[in-house]
Amino acid sequence: MKIFTIRVPFEEGLHARPASQLVKVCQSAKSDIKITKGTTEVNPKSILGILTLGARYNDTLTMEISGEDEDEVVRNIKKFLEA
Repeated sequence: MKIFTIRVPFEEGLHARPASQLVKVCQSAKSDIKITKGTTEVNPKSILGILTLGARYNDTLTMEISGEDEDEVVRNIKKFLEA
């Protein structure tokens, strides 16, 4: 299991466009993925889940990834969020 925190890098927050791009990154994963903001935990393979977070610029999110391809998933998510 891999757990790490990130800050939302998008000035507009995690709105529809970056949320849909994050869904694409996560849907190709075989691992289970959870994103947590405060007390809200969502599955990032669902755009509605991501939008439910209401993540704004510089908010801290915790990512939890567990499965056979977790190292690759961590790299792909970090690459997307640091781009």
